[in-house]
This record gives sequence, C-alpha cells and structure tokens, in this order.
Amino acid sequence: MEAMRAVQILNPSGEVTMPRPDRTRVMCVANQKGGVGKTTTTVNLAVALALHGNRVLVVDLDPQGNASTGLNVPHHTGIPDVYDCLINSVPLSEVAQAVEGIPNLWCVPATIDLAGAEIELVSVVARESRLDRAIAAYPGQFDYVFIDCPPSLGLLTVNALVAAQEVLIPIQCEYYALEGLNQLINNINLVRQHLNPKLDVSTILLTMYDRRTRLADAVEQDVRNHFGDKVLQAVIPRNVRVSEAPSYGQSVMTYDPGSRGATSYFEAAQEIAERGVKEPVGRNA
Repeated sequence: MEAMRAVQILNPSGEVTMPRPDRTRVMCVANQKGGVGKTTTTVNLAVALALHGNRVLVVDLDPQGNASTGLNVPHHTGIPDVYDCLINSVPLSEVAQAVEGIPNLWCVPATIDLAGAEIELVSVVARESRLDRAIAAYPGQFDYVFIDCPPSLGLLTVNALVAAQEVLIPIQCEYYALEGLNQLINNINLVRQHLNPKLDVSTILLTMYDRRTRLADAVEQDVRNHFGDKVLQAVIPRNVRVSEAPSYGQSVMTYDPGSRGATSYFEAAQEIAERGVKEPVGRNA
C-alpha cells in the first residue's frame, strides 16, 4: 500500500493528474502565529501540484528563508532574492530559480537582507503593492503562485495580501491557534476594503492534528463550524517525516512519499486543485 501511495504521489509518468485552473491562482499562506505549518504547507502543496502537471511559483517572503531551504534553493547572502524585487524593482524572472528535481516548480528565494525590507519599504512609493506589480510583470504563465508569509502582520504580509486573490490559513489544532485568528481576519478585511477588493479567505487547512487528543477534535469542530466549506476535508497529522524532510533539503513528497504526512498533503493539494476548477479565480477574474 505504501509503495502504491508513493508511486501515485511521485507521478513518474509526469501526466497532468490534477486539474489546472483557467487563470493563475495567487495564494498567500498567512497566519501571524509562528509554528503553525505555513512554510511546510507552502512547500508540500507546491511540490504536490508541480509533480502532477501544474506550473508553480513559490515566493519566499519570510526573512528566515525556510521555504527556500525546504526546496533546496540557495539563499545565502549575495544571491539575488525577493528583497531586490521589492526594494530595487528587479524583475521577478531574474530572481526565480528552477527547483532541482521537480519539473514545473520555481522559487523566488529570501535571504537575511529581507529582514530590513520592512523598514526600508516605509518610505517607498506604493509600498503595499510592490509584490503585486512584480508578479503581474512576470513574463511566464503559472497555474499557482504561493506566497509564504512571515509570522507577523507587517508590511511584508500586507504586500502578500495585496498581491493575492486567495488566502490559505494553516491552523494548528491547539487552543492558542484560535486566539490570533480574529486579528488575522480583521487585517484581511482591512486589506480587502482599502487595497485589494478581490481578496478572499478561500482555504483553511488544519495542521499538526493528533487524533489521540480530544482537544484536536474540539478545535477541528470549532473551525469547521465557523468557516464551513472553506475548511479542507484533508487534515495534516503530526508526522515525524514532515519535520525531518527540510533537514535533507526536500519536501515530504520526495523524502518519504509513502508516509501519512505526504499522503495528507497530496490529498489537500488535490482538493485545492479541484476547488479551483469549480470556482475559477484569477488575476483577471
């Protein structure tokens, strides 16, 4: 069974097995709480969609550069990165790197320079829409653009929210995870009112789910009652393989494709792809 799952996830034939959207879906993965699985979710969903025939770009907007690490993309000082796009208006196409071993997947890395961008952006003209313009000017056509946000609600996250049409919120199945959610939703509503009327919280993903605890079950029920159909049926369990994969510069999809973690992220990616075909969303919608 594990071998069959691994073959299904790796898709060695390269066929398009996940439906491709009519237009580019720009998805911002946001939650100001740290450690809820934003980067892990971004990396694994991007790899799953790319392995199954979608053209995917990952924009690492977190100064820690963890998404770049997870995709094994160089992001040491001196490498052209997303900071150059935001501050110096360097085209995104000059900064994007093809991800080794994964066809159809590109990554715009983040270096430690990005830590200073928050302050430098304050005096820049149209500071909230720098990333939006950079993505719009990209000459290639992607099916998905995933923006991995830092764990804060500062200017970098605002740039991501202005550039996106959809917000994907990973929620850890613990009580504290629900506390900051109101603040995040309020910020998203503010951005929608003043900067980006097309923005929509389209997807909620439950992460670090431990079936042995009543708390995880209670949090899941609360989230499903509040957000309804926006919550994916796929739930990401606590799985050591998911945590190990980045230390090898890989996603769990390629590190251990037969694991429960890989299967869960594959199911989540499939659900996102199918929803996108039913409800076409895009830059020109």
